[in-house]
Amino acid sequence: MKKTWILLLIFFSAGILSYADAQSVKNLNTKEFKVQIWDFEKNKDWKYLGDKPAIIDMYATWCPPCKKLSPILEEIQKEYGDKLQIYKVDVDKEPALAQLFNASSIPLMLFIPKNGKPFTVTGLRPKEQITDIINEKLEVKK
Repeated sequence: MKKTWILLLIFFSAGILSYADAQSVKNLNTKEFKVQIWDFEKNKDWKYLGDKPAIIDMYATWCPPCKKLSPILEEIQKEYGDKLQIYKVDVDKEPALAQLFNASSIPLMLFIPKNGKPFTVTGLRPKEQITDIINEKLEVKK
C-alpha cells in the first residue's frame, strides 16, 4: 500500500512539473531556434517548425523596457497555456538571431502564426495590445 502511494505521488508530481513547463516562457539559443522554430541555414525561405503559434521576445538583461515586458509575457503565457508558446532570446548572447531579425531596437517581439509569415513589433507594449495581436493575428483564444 505504501509503495502504491509513493508511485502515485511520483506520477502526480511528474504531471504537475510537465504541465508547469508547458505554461512557462522558455529561453532559446540559436541551436534550439534552428530545431524548434526555423532552420535558416537549411531553408532560406521561412518555414516554421513549431506546432503552435509563438512569440519570441528579443531582449537584453540591461534593458529597462525589456525588464518591464518580461512579467507581462509570463502572465500571458500562463493565461494562454499550451495554445501558445513564448520564448526569450537574449540578444547579447545570441547576436546571430538578433541580426537575423534586425533587432537593433529592443524589446522586439517576433509574432509567429501557425501558418504564414512572422512579423515584428518593437518596443514595450501594454498587455491588452499584445493579447489583441495574439487573438487577431495569431488567431489564438484563451
